[in-house]
Amino acid sequence: MSRNRPVVLCFSGHDPSGGAGVQADIEAIIGHQCHAASVITALTEQDSRNVKKLIPQQPADIFSQAQTLLADFKVAAFKIGLIGDAGVAEAIAQILRQYPAIPVVLDPVLAAGGGTELAGQQLIDVIVEQLLPLTTLLTPNSEEARRLSGHEDLGDCGRFLQSKGAEYVLITGTHESSELVHNRLYMPDDLDETFNWQRLPHSYHGSGCTLASASAALLAQGLDVFTAVSEAQEFTWQSLAAAYRPGQGQYNPDRLFWVAE
Repeated sequence: MSRNRPVVLCFSGHDPSGGAGVQADIEAIIGHQCHAASVITALTEQDSRNVKKLIPQQPADIFSQAQTLLADFKVAAFKIGLIGDAGVAEAIAQILRQYPAIPVVLDPVLAAGGGTELAGQQLIDVIVEQLLPLTTLLTPNSEEARRLSGHEDLGDCGRFLQSKGAEYVLITGTHESSELVHNRLYMPDDLDETFNWQRLPHSYHGSGCTLASASAALLAQGLDVFTAVSEAQEFTWQSLAAAYRPGQGQYNPDRLFWVAE
């Protein structure tokens, strides 16, 4: 007997190498017994090393496709990844304002793993001013948190991003030099929680996508934000621990690690 699965609508870029972007979202969402619907925000030319070209899609087309899906599906969560263009960000914000009861997970992809910039200041401004007030959970790495906030101290970053409207902010610590990876969740009422994870040996392609889309899927399943964040981190760590290297660059998380167990 078949049963309906919660639908997560992803606004994500396409990564032809299969490590990040919408493919990462789909794998992580399937891994949590949800259905992934997708609106492609940008095409890219890239491999497992770096992004060579970013090709944002037309905002009007993104808006129209999202409206078409929302008229058909009962969406239980939104996940936003690579945006690529300020106009695209504005189109996404326009959609989200029409559905204020649906939780939103925003992974602010500002640069590729190989260093290529994927967001200029105009896009950052739209993210901060228009998307953060609509965001349930923001999942920047430490470098993204600093760029979005203009602060250096990560505590200041988290509180600033909350002040701009993000309800919860999870700042991940893989880019820091600490022996363990410290991920800190900033919550309402000035509460925060630090999660400590063993640092794994490689550089990974699509780890942020995995964390954000797993969080979105768990919210779609009805979990509260704290529990969703906790379980999504465990899922992500396990997928990184099982990672494989399909090319000559970064390792890909094995988001289907559970199939072999």
